[in-house]
Amino acid sequence: MTRRLRAGAAILAGSLLLTGCEFDVYQLPLPGGADVGDDPITVTVEFEDVLDLVPKSSVKVADVTVGQVTDVELKGYTAEVTLELRNDTDLPDNAIATIRQTSLLGEKFVSLEAPPGNPSDEELDEGDTIPLEATGRNPEVEEVLGALSLLLNGGGVAQLKTIATELNLALEGREDSARSVLTQIDSLMSQLDDRKADIVNAIESLNRLALGAREHQDSIDLALEELPSALDSISRQRRDLVRMLQGLNRLGTVGVRVIQQTEASTLSVLQELNPILSQLNKAGQSFVDALHIFYSFPFSDDVIGRDPAVAKSLHFGDYVNLSVEMDLNLANLGLPDVLCIPFHQLPDDTPLSDLVDLPNLCHGVQRALQRCLRTPPDPQACARLPDYLLDEVCDAVNLPLCDALPLGGNAASQGTTIEDLLDGVVGNLPLPRGAPDLTGVDRERWDKRYDDTDADLAFFLAAPVTGEEVAP
Repeated sequence: MTRRLRAGAAILAGSLLLTGCEFDVYQLPLPGGADVGDDPITVTVEFEDVLDLVPKSSVKVADVTVGQVTDVELKGYTAEVTLELRNDTDLPDNAIATIRQTSLLGEKFVSLEAPPGNPSDEELDEGDTIPLEATGRNPEVEEVLGALSLLLNGGGVAQLKTIATELNLALEGREDSARSVLTQIDSLMSQLDDRKADIVNAIESLNRLALGAREHQDSIDLALEELPSALDSISRQRRDLVRMLQGLNRLGTVGVRVIQQTEASTLSVLQELNPILSQLNKAGQSFVDALHIFYSFPFSDDVIGRDPAVAKSLHFGDYVNLSVEMDLNLANLGLPDVLCIPFHQLPDDTPLSDLVDLPNLCHGVQRALQRCLRTPPDPQACARLPDYLLDEVCDAVNLPLCDALPLGGNAASQGTTIEDLLDGVVGNLPLPRGAPDLTGVDRERWDKRYDDTDADLAFFLAAPVTGEEVAP
């Protein structure tokens, strides 16, 4: 009896001793576990779902084990996982954590990695917490198989055979075309991908344009309101605009003809200017330095001091000699006599043959007389003669234009002026007059007549510039 009591007391004491001590199998060290070093750090990670993650699971960085899970607890609706890591993991404090699986049916582990794009400069350290928005998990095999079963059971898989059959019928005999289309689509997608930045810039520019248009909405509305009246005004002036454009076309045609016919004369003038410009270029700075003498002649700045420094070198008592020869006529202190006889000073009632031989004629007068008397006569030269000579010119020279003039055979007696002569000369040429307000057939006839004569008129007026002869 005493022995039984002792055994019962021993069992009771052992039971009390065992119930007073806490024991957890996950606290037992496992052989081949993660090596966390002598000074590990502890990090807390928040997960929405930890699946079947248990303590002693591995913690990996780039598939390299750097620690282990020490505890998994539920705090409200969030699972908190405590990790024990090596202190040399070199992860940023904004690292992300994911629960992954070693294989299809393998164990779970926690994967840590730096966030793509903007890793923090601070390192993950003791007591840090990775928040819920930076964690996640991979889909489970059961979830994948469940989704696949939904697809296979009434999910439209039965129609795949019908779709494939119809595609085969549609592409039968068109395999090369289909292949070419796919190749072109691939090329198009590649080009679009290469120009992705340009497309984005174009869309952004379009957005800025739309914003700018929105800011000027009132001005755009006002312009649109006034646009109908502007178009109506243009429509009313359509005939005038068409006429103006046709005139510009004719002017361009005449201008081209005049430029082409005066090309040789223009080039000749430019070539004659070449020696003069070349000599001016050779003179260079000397020509510029000599210009100051023109406005200070005869006492140039070099003589009287061009600046204070030169003026200081001049002494009182210096002098400058100036010799001037002047020829004065006390009987006539007015303007000097004309050295040659111009048109308006030709003597009256002098025969034309005597005028040609008259001494001291101005070169222009002599040239006009000679060109008027030559064969054939020059109408422009004859038009420059005084009125009293016109009748004698028409009598002495076989000038057909005199018959068309309103002179009646005697220009001087009827008071014909140079303007009358020019009107008679130009009036008998096939030149257009001012266009009246014509319509229909009359307008077409007038335009045709103008087209036939405007080029001749332009070339006739350009003759004095080009130096070429113009047939009357």
